[in-house]
Amino acid sequence: MSRLLTWKEMPIGGMIVKPGNSSEYKTGGWRTYRPVHNEDKCIHCLRCWILCPDSAILVKDGKMVGIDYDHCKGCGICARECPPKCHAIEMKLESEVQEHGPS
Repeated sequence: MSRLLTWKEMPIGGMIVKPGNSSEYKTGGWRTYRPVHNEDKCIHCLRCWILCPDSAILVKDGKMVGIDYDHCKGCGICARECPPKCHAIEMKLESEVQEHGPS
């Protein structure tokens, strides 16, 4: 019968060696759907920015200016929470956007 290891005996797994290093890890590569922002429809309410779990909405001078696709995982919260009168963010298949370029 094998015994369980104590926490001191367990091998070291992933380590966070310095604070704030998550920005160094690009996590957008597994995205299936991509949010596509339509500047003409946007009213800059910033609901998308407030609710994005990945902090992938880019804001400058109080306006939504784009999406950080290196860190966006494509959850769709931004598109779902965009006011119905605007629909300034649309989720599109990543493969379609890559074939035709961003819209």
